[in-house]
Amino acid sequence: MSNDSKLQQAVFDELAWEPSVSAAHVGVTAVDGVVTLTGHVSSFAEKSAAEAAARRVKGVKAVVEHIKIKLPGDIRITDDEIATSAAARLSEDVYVPADCVQAVVEEGWITLNGEVAWNYQKEAAEQGVWRLPGIVGVTNLIPIRPTVDVSNIRDDITHALNRSWFFDPQTIEVRAEGGRVKLSGTVQSQHERQIAAATAWRAPGVTEVFNDLVVA
Repeated sequence: MSNDSKLQQAVFDELAWEPSVSAAHVGVTAVDGVVTLTGHVSSFAEKSAAEAAARRVKGVKAVVEHIKIKLPGDIRITDDEIATSAAARLSEDVYVPADCVQAVVEEGWITLNGEVAWNYQKEAAEQGVWRLPGIVGVTNLIPIRPTVDVSNIRDDITHALNRSWFFDPQTIEVRAEGGRVKLSGTVQSQHERQIAAATAWRAPGVTEVFNDLVVA
């Protein structure tokens, strides 16, 4: 069996393992580490779960996603209905500041605009709408406008990393310019790399995190 065939089968197996994906409706091809997904699913959330499942398979270098969203039966959901549901979902989310985020819907695609002070609020707004029925995608254009002094961001993040038992403080360098943070150096695993980025995002005033950490 060729390497492409082995990778294709591994992605098939991972899709079948993922309970939120109907793997029977998803096609997979693999060429030199590039995996293409085709077929159809019933929601944007399932589409995102299928892409995430493919990306976590060892050997996958990139994913080309051509999955269509096909609502079950004769269900039809209008843009007005999606917009109403999105507005309600955002207003109910305790992590999303009231009246700070707006959702625009065009042909099932939601675009989020507005302004928040923290990255977790931006992520909460996106996560709040991407499981709504009838949507075909989400674009998150919400900018982060910090309301705090950003002069100590580098020190704050460095201290937070040093507190964690995950990291050797000698292997990670933190640079900050305003709210833009860059992490460089080495970590022991992809999990540690993700935790380091999440730690940086928790610092007050952070607007962007560039994660250049390498798994050694």
